[in-house]
This record gives sequence, structure tokens and C-alpha cells, in this order.
Amino acid sequence: MGVDRPRPRRAERSRLRRLGAVLTCLCAIATTMVAAPAHAAGPGGPCALPRSQAHHSEGVDTWNPDYPRPVGRLDAVMIFLSFPDARPTVSPDRLAADHFPATSRFFERASYGRFSLRVHPVKRWFQMPHTSGEYHIQRDWDGDRRSAYLRDAIAAADRSVDFRRYSLVYLVADPDAPGVDSDATKVVNLEEPIRVDGSDLRRVVTVFEHHPPDRNVLAHETGHVLDLPDLYHRPTDGKGDWDTHVGDWDLMGSQFGLASEPFGWHKWKLGWLTPRQVDCVNAPGSALHTLQPLESPMHPGTDARTRMVVVRTGATTAVVVEARGAFGNDAATCTEGVLVYRVRSDTASGGGPIQVLDGHPGGHACWGQSVYPPLADAPLGPGESLGSVADGVRVEVRGHTATGAWTVKVSRG
Repeated sequence: MGVDRPRPRRAERSRLRRLGAVLTCLCAIATTMVAAPAHAAGPGGPCALPRSQAHHSEGVDTWNPDYPRPVGRLDAVMIFLSFPDARPTVSPDRLAADHFPATSRFFERASYGRFSLRVHPVKRWFQMPHTSGEYHIQRDWDGDRRSAYLRDAIAAADRSVDFRRYSLVYLVADPDAPGVDSDATKVVNLEEPIRVDGSDLRRVVTVFEHHPPDRNVLAHETGHVLDLPDLYHRPTDGKGDWDTHVGDWDLMGSQFGLASEPFGWHKWKLGWLTPRQVDCVNAPGSALHTLQPLESPMHPGTDARTRMVVVRTGATTAVVVEARGAFGNDAATCTEGVLVYRVRSDTASGGGPIQVLDGHPGGHACWGQSVYPPLADAPLGPGESLGSVADGVRVEVRGHTATGAWTVKVSRG
């Protein structure tokens, strides 16, 4: 089984945030010039990075057919599991309402209405054959016990659920059972699918959330089902901040983030942005671009407006420029402006495939609210600029109109 590991809870992260902020400010000072290697245009165009063998590769030139493409409707079933050692105190109705319709609405806004996640809760408890403690549920779950849990859960519900009707299964455990660990919420990718009702079950979201749950937790986990990577940093020694790569920007970095809207790059990957909404820069020179805020809804006649500028910097690398505003899925953000980030399509989930470039090095914003204040003020405002010597890219914000559009000058050396 392949597993997308969960991120730590807020209390665990806050103890290490201040040290991480100092180290990030120190490390952001030095850059070196590197030459961009020659690269060929893939089927997605000259700025569409190639999909690699990296787990949840950020390549956009082709789609990985092992994952359901989120255009149109995806039906999911939500199954509620109890245990012999505990009597549930929260009803399936309330647990379903913890996540839906909020999760569906998140994707409806993010996709501009192009993706519909329809959940079908089976509003009754299915009792597992063993006590909650016998499964040893935890973040780094033993593979054999996790497999036993999945088999028992599917078997418990099989008589009442026709799994052939669904592309995704959410298994929701009684949050008050003594052996349930909320840090074990994750997507389980099955290398060998479970055969049930004549179909192959390949991906399951195991939900062990408290009631009420962490905000956006199922939107984050569902993102993995759609082949999106973890964008947070995973300290190998258990020390350091988890949010140094992208901070609050994009819920795949943090489900707690103030600006949870998916990056424009992810929207392009998922089919929610089309090539005509992407300005491609793959040759030296400078040009002005007009950017619509990423979160703004699309209306008839506006879908051809640019939402993202992509600067191809290497065979597997690019710098992306997009505008972010305080509405939609980003309504809670404390800063607005032009966000710049680096993408690597050969870097695996959790290894930093996307890194936000800080428009205000040494600064910070939203202490007490942001998951990583040093990057909360990353966007550029009118008259501000950011240059990355390592990427050979410079971005200057020339203006911000009353209608919300941003004018930027993008230069590639």
C-alpha cells in the first residue's frame, strides 16, 4: 500500500514555528546563477512540465490514468464505523455534516464549477469485528493492521453498499472510540486493489477526525485522490517547521491555511484552467501581462482571461506568477497581491515540489493566525518587485485596477 501521510496538528507545529521562521529568513538570502537546460515542448505546450515518476508528480503535460480526473461528477460513499468497545455519542448525520457540503463547495469554487464531488452518506453505524484498540490506529500505522482494518470495514458494509457505484470511499470511524487517533486520517493508495462487488477499490480515505474536525481536512485528503502532492516540509528528525515551503498558500500545504485555494498550477494540472488562460514565457525577454485574481469566478466571456504566467526555466522546472485576493476559498487571507512560486515536476510529494518565493524577505504577517507568518506576506503589491537569480526571473507589479486585475512585468534572462 502507498500512503499519503498526514500533517501534524496545530499545537505540535506552533512550538517550532519561531525557530523555523529565523532559519528561513537566513536561508533565503543567498542564490546562485544556474543555466537552464534545453527542453522540448510536450503535448501540453512549451511551458507544461513533463510528468515524472515522482509520487504525485507536478507534471502537467499528461494525466496519470491511475487517478480519477476531476472534471464532471465524482460520486463518493461515506461509511460510518463503530467498535465493540465504545457506543457512539455523535450521529452519522452530524459527522457527515462536519465535512459536507463544505468539502463539495470548496471544490466547486476552486474548479469554477467544472468539478462536482457528490457524497452519499450511509447514515447508520457498521460495527467492526474487533475493538478499536486492536487495530493499533496511529499516524505511522503498521501495514498489516491497516490492511486488516480496511478489509474488516469493507466487509462490514458490503451487504448494504454497492461499491460499484462509487469512485471514492470515505471510512469514518467513531471519533470517541478509545483506540481512534485523529492523526491517522489519510488516503490509502492500494497497490493491490480490494476486489468488491465485481469492481476494484484502489483508494480509500480513512477518517479518524475529532468532532468537530480540522478545517478542510477532507478537501486536503481528497486532493491526494486527485493526484495532488503534499506541499509541506517533512522534517526527517522530527524537528523544524512543517510549513516552510508554501506557508498558508494552497490547502495541500496546510489544511489550516488562511489561503486554501489551490495554486493555479494545480488548477491547470486538474483541468480547471485551460492553456488559453496561461501565458507561457519560454524565451528570454520581458513582457507585460494582465492577471485576473485566481479565486474570481468565471463568467461567460471571461474564461479566456489570463489567470497565470508560467516561466519555463528548465527541463523540469518553472516559475509561476498568479494574483491572489481575499474572497472565495481565500476569504480568510490577510494579504493580497501577486504570488510567485517555483515548481519542480521531478520532486515527490513531501519533498518540496512547490516553493513560494517570498516577496518580503525578513518580513512576516498574521502572527497567531497564519501557519507560517514569514510567508503570509509573500505576495507583491503595486510598485513592488521580486528577482530570483537562481531562476533568472524577475517580476514587477505595475498596477492594480479597480476591477481587481493586476498588471505585471515578467522578465526572463
